[in-house]
Order: sequence, then structure tokens, then C-alpha cells
Amino acid sequence: MRMRDKPGQARQIRSRHLRLLVLSLTTLIAISLLSRLPAWSLLELRSFDYLSTVDDPRPPPGGPVIVAIDEPSLADINAQWPWPRSLHAELISQLRAAGARVIGFDIIMAEPSNPDNDAAITKAVGPDTVLAGDETLIETPQASQLIRATPLPQLTEAGAVTGIASVELSGDGTFRRIPGYEDGFAAMLTKVAGVAPETLPAGRLIQTFGPARSYPTVSYYQALDPKNLLPPDYFKDRIVLVGLSLQNAPAIDKGGVDAFATPYTVHTGKLVSGVEIQATIYDNIRSGLSIAEARLPTVAACILISVLLAATTVWRATGWLTIVTSAAALLAFAAVSAAGMRLAHLFVSPLGPTVAYISVVFGQAAFDFAEERRNKRQITRAFAQYISPDLVKRLSSDPTQLKLGGERRTLSVLFSDVRGFTTIAETLKDDPEQLTSLINRLLTPLSDVVMDHGGTIDKYMGDCIMAFWNAPLDDPDHALHAVEASLAMQAAISSLNRELEREAAARGGRPHVLKMGVGINTGECIVGNMGSTRRFDYSCLGDSVNLASRLEGASKNYGVALLLGEETARLVAGTYTVIELDRIIVKGRTVPSPVYTVVHKADAEALAAHRAFLEAKYTGTLAPSDPAFDRLAADISDLAPYYAIVRDTLAESGEE
Repeated sequence: MRMRDKPGQARQIRSRHLRLLVLSLTTLIAISLLSRLPAWSLLELRSFDYLSTVDDPRPPPGGPVIVAIDEPSLADINAQWPWPRSLHAELISQLRAAGARVIGFDIIMAEPSNPDNDAAITKAVGPDTVLAGDETLIETPQASQLIRATPLPQLTEAGAVTGIASVELSGDGTFRRIPGYEDGFAAMLTKVAGVAPETLPAGRLIQTFGPARSYPTVSYYQALDPKNLLPPDYFKDRIVLVGLSLQNAPAIDKGGVDAFATPYTVHTGKLVSGVEIQATIYDNIRSGLSIAEARLPTVAACILISVLLAATTVWRATGWLTIVTSAAALLAFAAVSAAGMRLAHLFVSPLGPTVAYISVVFGQAAFDFAEERRNKRQITRAFAQYISPDLVKRLSSDPTQLKLGGERRTLSVLFSDVRGFTTIAETLKDDPEQLTSLINRLLTPLSDVVMDHGGTIDKYMGDCIMAFWNAPLDDPDHALHAVEASLAMQAAISSLNRELEREAAARGGRPHVLKMGVGINTGECIVGNMGSTRRFDYSCLGDSVNLASRLEGASKNYGVALLLGEETARLVAGTYTVIELDRIIVKGRTVPSPVYTVVHKADAEALAAHRAFLEAKYTGTLAPSDPAFDRLAADISDLAPYYAIVRDTLAESGEE
């Protein structure tokens, strides 16, 4: 049965819940402020990079084919770059003859070149041809200037369509968004191909499709002779994009010509060519794969839900289960965000919910850890005075072993008292310092013995010590440890007496000889913190405690230093030789209680003789002249004073 401090527990729970509420609100406010920082936006975009590529999406079917101006083509054509435009004119003718639906050149032809070459390209282009333009914003302290480079006028007059191939990069230099040009290169490709959407998804996040060279790619020199160098109908009814695309994708730290970092760069460290970027934009527009960013109300709602989930996780307590639950929650945030991109083409960054969840959970865990440390320090301070340091360590490392309040459990209770100490105190009444020193010298080794044997010191009552075993920690051998402690206490008294004799001899005085009586009883008690709400002691009470005290007081009546109750004697009988001395009725009890002591040397014959002696004593047939007194006093020398007391008692009562 446990007695709980319910008001105290309720206050502690309310305090913890209030602290959790404050932590949750603080987290919401802090994340709201952090989300306004540019660095936060970049972190959200980086989470987009990982989540948008985690399932390694591939280009949708029917997408563009890349004709790459690459290393093999540069080697095969063996002409200085930029190549003559007549070569591009021949490529257009070959692609058109091969059935290409739309031909896009991601090459700027804004300046005149050789007239014959310009004439050749002018003759080759038509309404199925999209030529790249460029738009650059030049900012100076004096002004901002927008410069747009477009193809030669004669090319557009010949039917070619202009598409601005410029792209917008995020703050970390990564390409992630649909360009906001109505006449963008990819947007014009869709119009020429007849697949243009109703509205251009400008500014939306783009879905990339693998690292460099993920699109079907052939070398420029192969496209100049598709009949002999490519499979039949390779370009038939396809969108064909021509541009620089090196086979060895440049590394991000080395940069590249017309090459950009994409979300896949976080995995590969490689840049992607501009012509593949345009193919990616085209597929996003025609297939409706671009991804919208969640608006502020949606993001705020997700963060709020995360905070509520975190508060629910740590509402009762934090522990190992909290770590497992938190890991599952964080994985769930990422999974839901990825699913939103795939199923609804909506990106809700998991960063805000993740940081909010971690802040609440680990913030509360830190509070709980600090509270636990504070409780451990309180336990250490409270019990270090009463129990051994090893037990204090066990309690502070596992406070669940300590049940504050009160509970019913079996204890072995020890009372010890120095006999005749009142007389000693009387002789030292004029020397209080010596008296205090003597008490301290007495109680210090006795206390050490109790704690060394795993006991808990309940209290000091002058020269008396009350201690018990099997609380606050379980001790299966509590009775044995209590008896061992009592014998060690007797040895400590003997050692102290020898010191006192030496000191007395040195000063030419008489020593104070200390003798101690001990009573030990085992039984059910109520143990716990007892007292008032402002001051309490860890103590025990009950009939078994009272009996232990009576045994200590009765020990001097039997001429022994140790008197045991029946249950204690039973529990230690396998280790020590215990002998019954009498059956007594102590104050407050009506049933006779057998009492025992421990003897160091007694053979089986002597023990049998003692049992016969007791039987005669109980039946009233024992006489003072019985030879058993002398024989037993010789055989069991530890009990010689006991036999003398019994003989004197019989003699005084007139029994013969």
C-alpha cells in the first residue's frame, strides 16, 4: 500500500504542462521569425532538392531529344567554335527531313557572321524553329539596365521563333524555378509544338529528371547523318533541342559553359547543361509537373500541427520511447512532404514542422533532464546521511526504486543502545566537550558499520541508533545483513574501548568502558517519508518496530549483547547458530514472543542440552541446583551470563 502526496504530484504535473505550453508558444513565435530570414528559405529549398529527387524520377515519355555539341562532335567536325552557321543550316535540313516536329537551338545568333553563312541559316529556319535569345540585367550604382539579345532580324523574318533562354537561379546559385518569361525558350517550344498550357507556371518549382545526360542525347555529328549513324525514325515527330552538352559534365567547383546546378547536384556534385535545362522546363510545362509552394496559412497550419504532436509526445514524460516516436514523426514529415509533391504538385517544406517538433520535444526533454538531475541531487542530499554511498548511487541512477510517501513492506529493524551511558554522561556533565567527543567517536564507527552493510539509519536518539534494512532499496538478505552489522558494531565498540583504555592510561585516569545492547526484529512495517510538508524524515513504524525496540531493552535482562525476534532468527539460522532464550510478552503485545541470540561456538550436544534446559524452564521443573547450569555455561560460554541470570532469578523466587 502506497501513500501518495497527491496535491504535490498535481502541482508538479500542472507546472510541467504549463512549461510545455510556454515552450510550444515560444517555438511557434521563434520559427515565425526565423522563416523571414533568407537563410531559412535556402534551407527549405535544399530540403526540396532532396525530396524532389529521392525517388530518382526519369523524364516523361515523348519528351525532347538532345543534339549535343560535345567532345566527339568537336573532334569529328574539326572546326573552330563557334561553327559556321551554314553547318547549323545543314543540321536543320537533316532534322526536318528525319521528321523532327520542332527544332530548338539553344545558341545565341544575335550578331552577324559570314554573309553566306547567315544567308544559309536564314534559308533553313522556319516556323518550326525556335532560336534562343538572352536577357541580362546589369546593375550599377547609377542605374539598372536590362539588355536583351535576340536572333538576327532576318531569321525571325524568315519565320523562326525567338525564345529567351535565360534562367533564374536561387540565392545559392541553383536552378529550381520556371523562368518568368512569356516568350521563354521552353514556353515557345510548347507553343510551336501545339502543347502550350493555358497559363505559364512562372515561378513554380521545377521537377528535375535525373543528373546530366538523363535525356536521350546524340552527338551533333550523328544528327548531321541520321540515316547512317542513328536508328530509323529516331527524330520522327520529336522535339529536338540543339546546344552545348559536354559528355563529361563539369563539376560544380570548376563551373562550366552554359551549365547550371540543379537539385540533383546535391547528389552528384555535377552541373547540367543549359540545353537539358530547357528540356526539363519544357517537360514541366507540357506535362504540368511543376510544383507550387505552399502559402503561409498552410505552412503555419503544418507547423501548428507539428507543435501539437510534439506536445502530445512529451505530455506525460520523456524517455527512450520519445526518441523512437520523434524519429518516426520526422520521417513522417518528410514522407508527407514528398507525397504532396508527387500527388498534389505542392511543396510544403518539412523544415518548419521538423524544427518545431524537435524544439518542443528536445526542449521538454532538456527540462525533464534538468528536473531529474535536481531530483537526484535532492535524493543524494536526503539519503547520504542515512544510507551507504553505494545505495545513494543506485537511488540517484534509478529513482524509481525509491517510492516516496509510504508503503508496507518487510523490514529488519535494529535498535542499539549503550548501556550505562547515562552514568557516563553524569560523570562528564562538567566537561561537555569530552562528552560530545565521546558520543561522536561512538556513533561514527557504528553508523559506518550500518551503512557499510547496506542499512538505512532512521534516527539517532542520544547514544541510541535506529536502523533498518530492505528500504528504500530491496535487499533480499536484509535479516542477515542486519545481524552481520550488529556483530560488527560489537567489534567496533571493543576497538573503541581499547582506544579509551590507552588514552586513560596515558593521562592516569580510569577509562569509560562502553557496552552495547542490540535488538533486531523482522516483520511488516510502514516505511516512507513521514512528518510535515515542511520537514520530514525517511522512517518506519509498526508493531515490528516496537518489538525491535523492546528486544534491545530486554537484552540486558538476559546477559547478551544481541537479542533477535523469531523471524530474524529463522532467516539467519542457516548462517549463524541461533539459540532461543525465552518467551516474553513485551509491552503492547499479548502473545508471548520467543527471543533468540547468536552464539559463536556450540556443538550439537550442547544445543540439545540447551533445548532440554529451556523445556524445563518453561514447564517450571528447572531448579537453581540443576547441574545443567554449570555444564551449559562451560559448553556455551557466550551464554554464561544468561545462565547465571536465570539461576539467580529462580533462587530469588524461592524455587528449589
